[in-house]
Amino acid sequence: MSDVKILAIESSCDETAAAVIVNGREVKSNVIYSQIDLHTLYGGVVPEIASRKHIEKVNQVIRQALSDAELTLDDLDAIAVTYGPGLVGALLVGVGAAKAIAFAKNIPLVGVHHIEGHISANYIENPDLKPPFMCLVASGGHSHIVKVVDYGEYEIIGRTRDDAAGEAFDKVARAIGLGYPGGPKVDKLAREGNPDAIDFPRCVIDGAPYDFSFSGLKSAVLNYLNHCEMKNIEVNRADVAASFQKAVIDVLTEHLIQAAKDHGCENIALAGGVAANSGLRENLRARSEAEGLKFYHPSNIFCTDNAAMIGVAGYHEFVKGTRHGYDLNAIPNLKIGSRI
Repeated sequence: MSDVKILAIESSCDETAAAVIVNGREVKSNVIYSQIDLHTLYGGVVPEIASRKHIEKVNQVIRQALSDAELTLDDLDAIAVTYGPGLVGALLVGVGAAKAIAFAKNIPLVGVHHIEGHISANYIENPDLKPPFMCLVASGGHSHIVKVVDYGEYEIIGRTRDDAAGEAFDKVARAIGLGYPGGPKVDKLAREGNPDAIDFPRCVIDGAPYDFSFSGLKSAVLNYLNHCEMKNIEVNRADVAASFQKAVIDVLTEHLIQAAKDHGCENIALAGGVAANSGLRENLRARSEAEGLKFYHPSNIFCTDNAAMIGVAGYHEFVKGTRHGYDLNAIPNLKIGSRI
């Protein structure tokens, strides 16, 4: 069988990205245009601005990805694109570009679930990783524990009941004056603080041992800050960041490890933007070693939104025979494991 070359496009939020993937594991190119500096001015992503910037940049990143891979559109076997979940206007830009190329070159179109892409990022640098394994997906919009039963086959074991982990990081970062994006800034400041300085709560949900809730933790941080302000107590921001981060990491780690043990998974993996958090990685590495589990995670470049992960997920859908028509549409609230 000859090599399968896939062009992938990702535009679900504020990164415009394109990549060329060969045989589902080899990244020939991975081009990302980040809008983060633009949205930092507003303290978060502005959907309308994101969509307009995607329109401006999508053709540029596609051309660059093909050039870096030393390929042309005529060399491709398929095109993969994120069609959900995400910001509807942003998604539509990528989906529209992918459909246009698929139609013009008469090649298969494969729609990819954004979160399945994040999970698939683990395959890029870990050639020995194969399903089944238990994966924690932690990002600004999602906190899931997912059992990867097979390539493209997923079972949700746990999920957040309210705020996602990344969303909690952003809100706490804003509260202590760090600004946007919150995750990397909290992670950096936490290294200077005492993680045991403040005893923030860890939420456990009765009857749902793998589910998460970070709303109470976020409220506890805000209450602590308000209490300090009312009592005129100086706030040690590094201690707040470190103690908050430890509370999040403890819960994420404990639930993932327990899910893996209860479901007989010897391998665990990390995915999503929060997967770049150094404290979370260190804690999971230590705990997995203690429990006799093998721990995998992507490099930082493949944790945040990128098209390489979409190409990997798209490859596995392609070889299974998944094909989408030119009526493929953006689905902003697409559920993991959903098929159209």
